[in-house]
Amino acid sequence: MIKKIKSVRFVLFVCLLISIIVAATSTYYKVKYWGFSFKPKQSTGVWSIEEHISFMPTGEKIKVSITTPEDSDNFKVLDDSIIATGYVVKTEKNGQKKLILTSNPRNSEQNIYYRVMLFDNEDTKGLTKDIKPQAPKIPQLDERQIAIAKEIIELTKEMEGDLPEKLIHIFNQKPAHPLVSSYLPFKISQEEIAAAIRELLAIEKVSSRVVKGVKLEEGKKSLEADLMVEAYIRNKWRVYNIGTGKRGIPGDFVIFQRGDKGLVDIEGGEDSSIQFSVLKSLSSNFDLASHRARIADQQAYFDSSIFSLPLNEQNIIKWLSVFPLAILIIVIIRNVIGLKTMGTFTPMLIAMSLVQTGFVSGMISFSIILIIGMLLRGLLSKLNLLLVPRISAVVIFVIIIMQAMTIIGQKFSLNIGLSAVFFPIIIMAWIIERASITWEEDGAANATREIVFSLITAVMTYLVVSNEYIRHITYAFGEINYVILFLVMLLGTYTGYRLLELTRFAPLVKG
Repeated sequence: MIKKIKSVRFVLFVCLLISIIVAATSTYYKVKYWGFSFKPKQSTGVWSIEEHISFMPTGEKIKVSITTPEDSDNFKVLDDSIIATGYVVKTEKNGQKKLILTSNPRNSEQNIYYRVMLFDNEDTKGLTKDIKPQAPKIPQLDERQIAIAKEIIELTKEMEGDLPEKLIHIFNQKPAHPLVSSYLPFKISQEEIAAAIRELLAIEKVSSRVVKGVKLEEGKKSLEADLMVEAYIRNKWRVYNIGTGKRGIPGDFVIFQRGDKGLVDIEGGEDSSIQFSVLKSLSSNFDLASHRARIADQQAYFDSSIFSLPLNEQNIIKWLSVFPLAILIIVIIRNVIGLKTMGTFTPMLIAMSLVQTGFVSGMISFSIILIIGMLLRGLLSKLNLLLVPRISAVVIFVIIIMQAMTIIGQKFSLNIGLSAVFFPIIIMAWIIERASITWEEDGAANATREIVFSLITAVMTYLVVSNEYIRHITYAFGEINYVILFLVMLLGTYTGYRLLELTRFAPLVKG
């Protein structure tokens, strides 16, 4: 028998370890690829970028090419759409994703709206994997410009950082450095600074390109895209902020295009303009989980999970998911600590009722029903009724007590009476019957002890199941219930003394 117990315990222990590994792996994937969090009610910022393109037709066939952002380590595309009435739209992928719009000749002003929704914009240190580019072409400059360029490059040798960083700092000095004023004598714009820096990098045989995108600022409206410079330094493409010289893609920057071509190319139109608008909204992590799973090629796994169910079913399962943990607490309290309660899972049912009623009002309602019910049960015992009619009478008494408490509570604007409705009627009747029998057979002390231990267990269970963090974790990471299952079964093989029994038999140990 002992060998059998040991073999069962070994098998359950192995199952417990396997369940822990499975739960840990599943939790990792849900956090990494589905965006789940250990905190409840976590939300993710979803950015909407709208690109408004307007132009006047020239009377020829129209062709509009729009470069669009794609999924990357920085962000993921939740959805995109385009409003272009009367245009034929197709997608083209040649290095970068583009939307090609074509139409017959038109006369009036044209307006095209492209919208993309993004989430999970993160800083990836500005590194993008790419093959080594060809050596840059030496810019065509006159002798004066070449001389000034060499002097600017000479200045950078006394500075720290990468060459693009140094050049950006020189071009952004205020007041402007004399050499910069000579190299760019007119008003300096982002485009001019980017072009000048690329010229100087080309002289030093450093490949570079312009990066065009949008900085995510809520409520932002801009008539042009934001620019950055990307240079091939130490075998990697590295992005540099033209305004600060800081290296790396900012967490709030969405890249639309790399290279010298425009974001929008229009054939058959003139006087074009582009306006960007940015709007931020919040979406629950659970709402975005399906999109994240699709991006991570785990859509089939997601569709077979509880998170694909309708919300009503999910809310029910959310409460069911915390039950195993409540059961584990009951098992520990009864089999390890040794508290004797009225029924095995009665404390858990009381705890779940307290969650609905509120702790204080629920405890008061429970106490009132129990006390009045036991008094009425005492009167019934003198009538010598049969078991089933007696218990049935107790159930009816409990219903009447609940009705009376609800009416009285309504009259005095108290929530206590209304809270009584949430207690299971049959369970309350059974507790009253059990407490009364214990009182009659084992005395008031034993009956009171069982009631107190039941309430203590119910309170401990309530503190766990009412915790929003615990409910969220047991629901979002339901694999934990497998760990609880084998842990409960492993506790079922425990044959030693309970903690209270150690105190009880302490004199024998000393003897």
